Amino acid sequence: MTRTHLSPALPLGGRGRSRSPLTSLTALTVALGLVVGTAAGASAHGRDPRPPSPAATRAALAPDLVAGRGADLGIVEQEAESAVTDGTVLTPDRTAYTLASEASGRSGVRLAPGQHVEFTLPKAANALTVRYSIPDAPGGGGITAPLAVSVDRGPSRTMTLTSQYSWLYNQYPFTNDPDADLLHPDWWITECACVPAATTPAPEITKPFRPTHFYDEQRLLLTRTYPAGSTVRLTVPAGSQAAWTVIDLLDSQVVAPPKLTLRAANVLAFGADPFGRRDSAAAFDKAIAFAKKARLPVYVPPGTFQVNRHIMVDDVTIQGAGSWYTIVKGRETALATPAPDGSVHTGVGFYGKDAADGGSRNVHLSGFTIEGDVRERIDTDQVNGVGGAMSDSTIDGLYIHRTKVGLWFDGPMDNLRVTNNVITDQIADGLNFHGGVTGSVVSNNLVRNTGDDGLAMWSEKLANANNTFDRNTIQSPTLANGIAVYGGTDNTVSRNLVADPVREGSALHVGSRFGAEPFTGSLRITDNTTVRSGTYELNWNIGLGAIWFYALDRDIDADVQVVGNHFLDSTYNAIMLVSDWPVKDQVAIRGVHFKDTRIDGTGTSVLSARVAGSATFENVDARNVGAVGINNCGSFNFPATGSEFTVTDLGGNDGGGTTGPWLAPWELPNTITCDDRPPVVTPPAPSTW
Repeated sequence: MTRTHLSPALPLGGRGRSRSPLTSLTALTVALGLVVGTAAGASAHGRDPRPPSPAATRAALAPDLVAGRGADLGIVEQEAESAVTDGTVLTPDRTAYTLASEASGRSGVRLAPGQHVEFTLPKAANALTVRYSIPDAPGGGGITAPLAVSVDRGPSRTMTLTSQYSWLYNQYPFTNDPDADLLHPDWWITECACVPAATTPAPEITKPFRPTHFYDEQRLLLTRTYPAGSTVRLTVPAGSQAAWTVIDLLDSQVVAPPKLTLRAANVLAFGADPFGRRDSAAAFDKAIAFAKKARLPVYVPPGTFQVNRHIMVDDVTIQGAGSWYTIVKGRETALATPAPDGSVHTGVGFYGKDAADGGSRNVHLSGFTIEGDVRERIDTDQVNGVGGAMSDSTIDGLYIHRTKVGLWFDGPMDNLRVTNNVITDQIADGLNFHGGVTGSVVSNNLVRNTGDDGLAMWSEKLANANNTFDRNTIQSPTLANGIAVYGGTDNTVSRNLVADPVREGSALHVGSRFGAEPFTGSLRITDNTTVRSGTYELNWNIGLGAIWFYALDRDIDADVQVVGNHFLDSTYNAIMLVSDWPVKDQVAIRGVHFKDTRIDGTGTSVLSARVAGSATFENVDARNVGAVGINNCGSFNFPATGSEFTVTDLGGNDGGGTTGPWLAPWELPNTITCDDRPPVVTPPAPSTW
């Protein structure tokens, strides 16, 4: 969704600014110099809990720590830093603008030309995905470079890596130009703790400013299925023009043979080109029109099909042979004149009709890849993988890569199922329910490397209601949150796994902001696991919570049940409730209930309260807590009666850390324990409870 900066001229703690444990200028130096040693915060947050190769991980954790949570797509993840290599392992780091911070597990392996990393397959596989980063071109725009892939030291095949879809710079909405001046010199920035346009003498801002979004991924289908114990070696050829190549992880899996649908409208019969040499959009349109009349599905066989605009879908089923075989790929194309919705480009995507035109119904998309060509963020552009309004519809088994938003739905619409998809390397969100989406489910999807919220429900103008985000895995959003809910009624976020958010957000977020409709009814946040979240918020210069509630536009005052969640290895807090300084005396957060929760490792507190309101806690067990259990600042008015935020102990709250029990009687109900920016104490790696 559209990001607005967070009114940081007055930080939440008031005008005074204390030393932060994470320093963005140092982080910037690390990113630009590609230092693989310590960075700002690295010593505080550097630990490597991953088992050695060939063990599989889930979000860089031992699988038993996340059992029953996150997506199960038959993908086996292995972290490069745990593999065998003659390269250099990146020091784990959680500071923004570094290669390590955006990597899964906050580390990877840096290879110079001639070096390699080798994985041992824990299970049989015939398909590989490599997540990597290579340098940008000096003037922006990216480069390409080879990577040799061999199995069991046999003949190698060459992947062509690219940085054309990574490397953004500067302030929101970012630029591809590493030499650009500040996009918003009238915004407060952490680097100088000032508003540059209002500062004399003008601060010197190092260029490129705030490099980010470093990673991309490539997939490779092998010639046969290799058994468990086979070795996969990734080697940077000696002549590579890339000065370095960072390998983050290897995903392996067994892919089924191509699916053949005989009784269907085959797009080849309508002139589609499976070699991608000419545009096949018109052939898709003809196949769809015929299929609707004949009451047949549309079949897209193995091949690469060039499509450079939206394919409009309504009351139609489109089936591919499988996302590894059927690829629908297009160029982003400039429009001669802007569209009524403000778009200045179009590109490949499957779109339902606008809700204003009645929307689409009975749309079923499955078994193909949507490969986009989006290299910059333009919020008005409709260059998403899937869009429009689709009721009574299903989207299953797609691979959506390099579009702006993987799936963006504008309601009103009802009864959509989004299942078993892989959504990666997006410029903005992975999926967004934008206003009036009801009775819909997003389940068993892998979302990785988004440039905004991984999954979002945004109730702008119309409330989203009765929706569920269940058993998804969200990894490494480079901006904003893993999962965010902005207003709405009776929604559920359950059994998800969220890992490694980088900045200006965290793992789970409940926000009254962006013009969202109020929260009403209930909100259920149940049985989720977060890891390496609770990030640093660079505008406010404070740490967030792994789950954080933010009242900005209005109160958050609904039945919010946060039950059965596990918050692991939080960089700062496990839980935060907060408002912004200009509205701190106008809004409150009430009615939030935490129950049956496990917290294993916080750099600072279990709870950071920076807002008026209240919350209850029952059976919340914590260990390895780095600061006072409740950091209660309320609304920063510090009345003699205590904080404006009240904590109620419903019993069974155990454990703590360096300062004693996390919830001690002396902290209740509203003792002021405010430490604006407490020092970070690094906890040990999470382990079995």
